[in-house]
Formats: sequence, C-alpha cells, structure tokens
Amino acid sequence: MSEFINQNSELENDNSYETSGTSAPNSKEPKKKLKIFAYSFVFVLTFLAVFTSQILVSGQSSTSWFSNLPVLKQIKDFVQGSERKLKGEESDRINILLLGIGGKGHDGAYLTDTIILASLEPSTKKTALISIPRDLAVPVEGMGQQKINAINAYAESKDPGSGGLAVSQAVSDLLNIPVDYYIRVDFQGFINIIDELGGIEVEVENTLDDYSYPILGNEDNPDYNSRYEHLHVDQGLQTMDGGLALKYARSRHGVGVEGSDFARAKRQQKIIEAVKDKALSASLLFRPTAISNIAEQLEDHVITNLKVWEMIKLWDMFKDIKKENIINKVLDNSTSGLLVDGVSSAGAYILVPRSGDFAEIQYFVSSIFSDAPREAKTNVTKQKATVEVRNGTWINGLASKLAVDIEKYGFTVVRIGNSSRHNIERSVIYDLTYGEKNESLTILKRNTGANVSLGIPDWLAEEISREVANENDPIKPDFLLVLGQDADATHSGNENPE
Repeated sequence: MSEFINQNSELENDNSYETSGTSAPNSKEPKKKLKIFAYSFVFVLTFLAVFTSQILVSGQSSTSWFSNLPVLKQIKDFVQGSERKLKGEESDRINILLLGIGGKGHDGAYLTDTIILASLEPSTKKTALISIPRDLAVPVEGMGQQKINAINAYAESKDPGSGGLAVSQAVSDLLNIPVDYYIRVDFQGFINIIDELGGIEVEVENTLDDYSYPILGNEDNPDYNSRYEHLHVDQGLQTMDGGLALKYARSRHGVGVEGSDFARAKRQQKIIEAVKDKALSASLLFRPTAISNIAEQLEDHVITNLKVWEMIKLWDMFKDIKKENIINKVLDNSTSGLLVDGVSSAGAYILVPRSGDFAEIQYFVSSIFSDAPREAKTNVTKQKATVEVRNGTWINGLASKLAVDIEKYGFTVVRIGNSSRHNIERSVIYDLTYGEKNESLTILKRNTGANVSLGIPDWLAEEISREVANENDPIKPDFLLVLGQDADATHSGNENPE
C-alpha cells in the first residue's frame, strides 16, 4: 500500500503522520487526532482538485458553514496560533509540484502522466499554474537526455518512494527555482475517490469519439482489435463514475478537435473541477462514512512531503483566492510557445526549448507574477497582433527575454532570431500593417521604448528575402522588432545571458 508519507528528512516531525510498508496509523492515537487526520486527507483531495483544475475558487467566505464546522475550526485555530512558516513563505513564493501517474496495473505505471508546477505568492494571493509536457527532453544523471516523464519511474526503480523528490529536483534544476513540495496521485485513487463521491457531473464541450482507447489488461492480446475499445461521450452535461471520468480525461486519439493534447488537458481540468465541486459540497462533509472512505483512498494512493499542518495552512491562506488572480500557462509548441518539436538520438519524438536552452523558460517562470495591465492585454488580444523579434546586439538571450515580456501583453511572438547586424544602437519596430493595428503598436512602443518605422531598410529586406526563400510557408508578422543596445538598458530584468 502506497502510504501518505513524509520523504523529506529536512522537515520537522511534529504534527505529521508518517507510515511505511503496509502499516496503518497508530490505533492508540486519540479519536480526535484520527478525525482531524481524516479531514486533513479530504483537504488533500480538495487541494489537489482545486490546484490541478486551475480554478482556485472555494465559493465560500471564511465565515461560511465550511469554516465553522467544529473539527475544522479546531484545525484553523491550531494553524492561526502557530508561528511556523511554510517553505518559500519568507521569499513570498511557494512552489508545489503536482504529479499524476498510472500506478500498479497500468502500462508505464510510474511514468508521470501529468506534471503541473503550482506557484503561490502569499502577499498578493496570486497563483500561477504551469503545465510541463511529458515529452520535454531534460538531462538526467546517469541516463543522458530523457523525457521528463521518465524521471519518476527511473528513481522508483533505483529507490522505491524516491520518485517525487527526484522529479522535484529535476524541475528545480531546469527552472532554476526551489520546488518546496510535491503531491503525487495515481489513477486508481482518482477512480475510487470519484466513486466514493457518488460520481461527478461534467459539462462535455464536444462529443468525444476515440476508437483506439486501450483496454486495461489487454495490451498484449494477440487479437490486435481486442486491445482497444470505442470510447464515446456525448456533448452536454454528463454524470460520470470514476472509470468513465478517467477515460474521458486520458483519451489521446479522439476524432477531430478532441484529438489534441491541448483538448486532453482541457478535459482533465473539467474533470478535476467537477471533483472539487463535489468534494466541497455541504452534503459530503456531513457524511462521515464518505469522508472516512475518501481518507482511506487518499492514504492508499497519494504520496506527498507536505505535513498535515502545512496542507491546512496552505488551504487557509488560499481558500478565498479570486479567479482573476489565477495565471494559467502551458509550456507548449504552439506558434508563440516556448518549445519546439525535436527528435532524440534514439529517434523518439521530444520537445525542446525554442531558444536552445532553458534560460528563456527560466525567465518566463521567474517573472510569471509580473503580469501586464488587463486593459492593454485585452486590446492586443482583440487585434490578434503578432510580432517577430530579432536581436541586433551581441547580448545573448536579449530577444528571448523581451519576447517573454511582450507576450504578457497579449502579443503572439511568431519568431525569435538574430539580426545579421549586431551593432544596432536604437531598437526599431517596423509596422508591417501600415497603421491597421495602431492600439497594439502603441502598447508595443510604450513597453519597449523602440522607434517606429513604416519602411524596411534595404539590408533588412534582403535578409528577410533570403530567409523566406528557404521556407515553405513563411509567417508574416504584424510587427518586426529589431533590438538595439538600448533594449538591454530598458528591459525590465537584469542582463542574464542565455
């Protein structure tokens, strides 16, 4: 039985519940502590559901019936009376890694199917959720370049129980930030918890037809067609049990718009939002048997280095977060994405940073809470303004970092590259729309300090012509931004070469 365990030796031992092997919590513990323990497990469920659905809205104020339940009030008083701080709290950024795995009985049982970094800013109550794709190639000690989803499995094979910490360390190294906590849940726990909740209601956006959904246990059936089933889910409000919910969340080969990884991620968010809604319902918290059963499922299928008091304090700090304070980002290979497609030395499909290393992604993550004014972002998004950024200096990484900044204003950066000239002193925006997107141009000029020109100089026109000749489907941006030495002085961050 996978237990709710504390695997971080640096953490204190008071008020934590640590189990190992197949042992159960100490039967001599006072009933009150066991009851608090059960409620704490439900908080883990709520915590997982809220964060991974990327909707951190409790829908209740701190004076609601939920906060005033007797046991919850005792826990709340305990937390408020404590001077202990969470990891990352003093630096005003708490990073929690959320991991989903198949678990026993599933193909690739310990490969991470879901990786989400949840960053919390206590001072502003802002939260950023950054989804990391499974196919991202990363350096792994002793293994060379590997997909990030293999790290947990590799660590578990060497040292059972170490996977969560191993993935946390890898993400910390990649993004150049501390990962303070991790939470890992497996598929069976996901199924059982939804069943214990009595099912969930999900608003299905598009009818889903997947003719190649793998049947668990039939992976090696000699009859190839018997390995798969036809998964069909109608559009509209649907009631799902745990099994159907998992299939709906995991389907990879849907017909039409539901066949992409992005559609799959959206379905996962819908499922866990529905779990969150059911878990926070008044009817559940007045059903002690259901709470007890859910607590058992969490104990069996969730592994974390969060202590009980830390979970409760996190819940208390962020339970009333507003929807507008949530930043949702996905590291992807879209036109403006920070990743591009690649092929490993073994011929496998991988994703790699578009800038050649992780410096641009590190800057993106570190500045995630420095968001643009909502009005400016709305105007740019409405005009669907696109930008190409070229570095006209010898300052490494300048174009990549500035691209991250202007994307926060709603611009789609279609290309990042170097200019053939590296001695440009003054940045220039070449308006290729000839005034058709003036609002976006004004915002771009204001935030880069660049001059504006409607005409392209001969040297740049020749440079573009050579590049276009080698492309099958060249993308024409609305604005071409060529950076000069002044961009380094006016850029919001300090020089940090890629």
